[in-house]
Amino acid sequence: MTQATAPQQKGIQLTQAALNHVLALRQSQGQDLYLRVGVRQGGCSGMSYMMDFEEPSKVREDDRVFDYEGFKIVCDPKSMLYLYGLVLDYSNAMIGGGFQFTNPNANQSCGCGKSFGV
Repeated sequence: MTQATAPQQKGIQLTQAALNHVLALRQSQGQDLYLRVGVRQGGCSGMSYMMDFEEPSKVREDDRVFDYEGFKIVCDPKSMLYLYGLVLDYSNAMIGGGFQFTNPNANQSCGCGKSFGV
């Protein structure tokens, strides 16, 4: 299986806080998993973000794979059209905490920050 691994400029970027949090989540799963990031129709702004852990064996040939210090993020080509340049951050603030998506392709975003429109 050949996978396109991104060069220096990554299509999906992780802040250090987000990387630390997904590494801790992955460790709690007890397996070597990748993080799949994508979009789907729905949400209050038209499209919503999705994230889930995935086994390396389920990565498809046309997926984009981004490496962060040995941790891999996977994105399908259709989602990549909407997510290129995305910055994934994490905050442990009591109000408004969790994963935060900064998407340069979004024309509008909902108040919760989990969906967007293009």
